[in-house]
Amino acid sequence: MIKTFVTSFKLKNTYRANSIIYSIKQLPIIRKILPNSLYRNRGLKIFANIISILWEILNIFIGKLLYIAIMIFGTLSWYKTNEANTFLHLFIFLTLCGGVLNTYMLNPTKDKYYAIVLMNIDAREYGLSNYYYQLLKLIVGFLPFTIIFGMIVKVPIWIQILLPFFVLSIKLIVMNYSLYNFKKTNKASNENLPTKFVWGFVGICLLIAYGLPIINIIINQTIFLCMFVISIILGIYSLIKIHNFRDYRKMYKQVLTESNVYMQEKNTGTQAMKDISLKQIELDKNYTSDKSGFAYFHDLFVKRHRKILTKAVKKQSVVILGIFIAMIIGIVINDAFKSKINQILMVYLPYFVFIMYCLNRSSSVTQAMFMNCDHSMLTYRIYRTPKVILGIFKERLKTLITINLLPATLIGLSLTLLLYLSGGTDNALNYIILFVSITSMSIFFSVHYLIMYYLLQPYNVSTEIKSSTYRVVQAITYLICWYMIQIKLPTFSFGIATIIFCIAYSLISLFIAYKYAPKTFKLRI
Repeated sequence: MIKTFVTSFKLKNTYRANSIIYSIKQLPIIRKILPNSLYRNRGLKIFANIISILWEILNIFIGKLLYIAIMIFGTLSWYKTNEANTFLHLFIFLTLCGGVLNTYMLNPTKDKYYAIVLMNIDAREYGLSNYYYQLLKLIVGFLPFTIIFGMIVKVPIWIQILLPFFVLSIKLIVMNYSLYNFKKTNKASNENLPTKFVWGFVGICLLIAYGLPIINIIINQTIFLCMFVISIILGIYSLIKIHNFRDYRKMYKQVLTESNVYMQEKNTGTQAMKDISLKQIELDKNYTSDKSGFAYFHDLFVKRHRKILTKAVKKQSVVILGIFIAMIIGIVINDAFKSKINQILMVYLPYFVFIMYCLNRSSSVTQAMFMNCDHSMLTYRIYRTPKVILGIFKERLKTLITINLLPATLIGLSLTLLLYLSGGTDNALNYIILFVSITSMSIFFSVHYLIMYYLLQPYNVSTEIKSSTYRVVQAITYLICWYMIQIKLPTFSFGIATIIFCIAYSLISLFIAYKYAPKTFKLRI
């Protein structure tokens, strides 16, 4: 099993190293300088391997740090309850969410596909060795931060040490259940396609995690100890069952289909995604439009693909509404929570840049536009003329803004209402600024992703992302939005700046799209 793991690790590292070299070669200017023989350059391959190993090490810790810092420690100030017990309460129920959403073994990654399907490596040895490695990374990654943050909020040291092992036990229990379910139904789960039951369970756990502390109900250390003992016993039993399970190849044959593997990359298209899209297209011949030219063409596209384009934002809106109803209840029954919400709304508006970034659907919508329209239309020269590009760009921008404004408007109105109910503000303009700035953020991201799509068109005919520049811009966008979490500014001044920036960015984008998109909006090889 150790030999199999070493082979699989080398395979994964080689794949990552080649991906790094490929990404470097796709960068503007650099790609013209570097030769195609780059992959044979020993020095560069060694450099890429070092980067890959460093990333593997950082990956052990970074995710865990951000998870505990943002999802748990960063929310403790919302509540008036004991910090140590609240930390414990949040950790427990978020662990239950993570347990069902991330099994490790049932994640159809490319390295599994290459090793088990293409190279015919023993499925059981590969699956178990890599699963144990992931569990080891989990313990090593969590332990420093459960100790550090646990010490800050005064959680007992013995609980700080036990918390990573509680996570481990939950992972084992869920994985054992998945294997049991496979033996019973002969159907393997794909963790990238959670069932409605899984989403329902996650929703309930999130509600318990963040909702109960509002009404001063939290799990204490005694209850945690009981839960830990039970989970450890079930975890050990699950570990034995997982190790003795024999049908790994049969299970992976279902999990590691080509469509499942490539669907794992959320920003690339696959046959499975195409099949799902095709099922949601409405081919009603009665659909018509009073527009003309390519505006007519786009209008029909939107009407026929409205399920694909609007399904996610409708779900978002329902969740947002539920969250704000819970917050209103918290304001009514808890004066400390009421005061904290008022304080947050007056200085934490930059935080909502990250929230609006996460909620914005423009990236998925532009992908749907390419998959169901542009990958065919881009073969026609007329489709890439400045007049046509600007015309469709404006129509698509209207569509994106409209789609994203549904949850944005709901958030803007809800925040305005929360500000009023939590004590209000001396400056009545803050109500208007709060609402308009949230909608401006939504508009900005709609414009931003559309201009990225037109200027950096990242997809090839198979809807795979082939643009390193696109990924770099995505990463920079994420980092800037994440950095905004750390900033505190008065709502009035930050809101005004946001509105002005959104207007300027939109106008500049229209000009850039007209000038450069005819050269850049094309199929990638």
